[in-house]
Amino acid sequence: MISYKPFYETLLKKKITEYNLIYKQGFSANTFYRIKKGEAISTKTLDALCYALDCDVSDIIKFEKE
Repeated sequence: MISYKPFYETLLKKKITEYNLIYKQGFSANTFYRIKKGEAISTKTLDALCYALDCDVSDIIKFEKE
């Protein structure tokens, strides 16, 4: 199962809010809805988040065995 827990830790560490990503960076609110629900996001979105947050993929998602 893919976990987005590192994403929220990265936001806290970098002091960036979802509001900032939506209204200043142009991300869709639906993206964060999907992340909160643990649903899939595209690799294009993952790439854009890595660029916007200046981080690695591992700072956004991690794999957890169920």
